[in-house]
Amino acid sequence: MPWINACSATDIPAEDVIRFDHGTRTFIIVRDDKDGYWCADGLCTHEDIHLCDGMVIEGTIECPKHSSIFNVTNGEVETPPACNNLRTYPTKVEDGRVFVDL
Repeated sequence: MPWINACSATDIPAEDVIRFDHGTRTFIIVRDDKDGYWCADGLCTHEDIHLCDGMVIEGTIECPKHSSIFNVTNGEVETPPACNNLRTYPTKVEDGRVFVDL
């Protein structure tokens, strides 16, 4: 599948997240404090809450409802109650744009 032009790199402040919808699915794109960009499924695996409303801290995102914490680089659950990891997707930045490979 071709890379999808998701957003401008400047759309996401450092240590923040935006929602990205493609087709019928929701994703998050996270920018870490070192200007790394990461893409993952956009709903918490615990109760399908939108993670775009969560807090990004040191390479993790916290679900705004029950405080599950996920590593944004690999999708792994770091703090329950979520038990299932997020699926992550390759991300790259070219010419100031963030692209994801879904």
